[in-house]
Amino acid sequence: QVQLVESGGGLVQAGGSLRLSCVASGIIISIETMAWYRQAPGKQRELVANITPRGSTNYADSVKGRFTISRDNAKNTVYLQMNSLKPEDTAVYYCKSWLTNYWGQGTQVTVSS
Repeated sequence: QVQLVESGGGLVQAGGSLRLSCVASGIIISIETMAWYRQAPGKQRELVANITPRGSTNYADSVKGRFTISRDNAKNTVYLQMNSLKPEDTAVYYCKSWLTNYWGQGTQVTVSS
C-alpha cells in the first residue's frame, strides 16, 4: 500500500518559517521526481516545487528565493523549507510522486498578516 504522509503545517505569522515533510511508504522516492503542490481556497492546485532523482530543482516564480525543496532518500522523505512566509502562501500543501502518480492527504499552512 502506497502512502505519502505530509506533516509540518500550521499557523505562522508573516515573515516566519515552516518546514513541511512528506514521508513515503510503498514507493522508492530515489527514482521519483517528487513535488509539492498547494491549493488555496477557491483556486486551482498549483505546482510549488519539484526535485528530480538527480537532485535538480524547479520552483514556482512566487516562491523562488524563499522556499527550498530537498530529499533524504535514506529516510524516503521529501521536505519543503518555507521562509519569509506571506499571507498569500496560505493553502493546503500536497506532496506528489510524479512517476507513480500518488498524492498525499495534504497539510494546512496558514500565514497571518
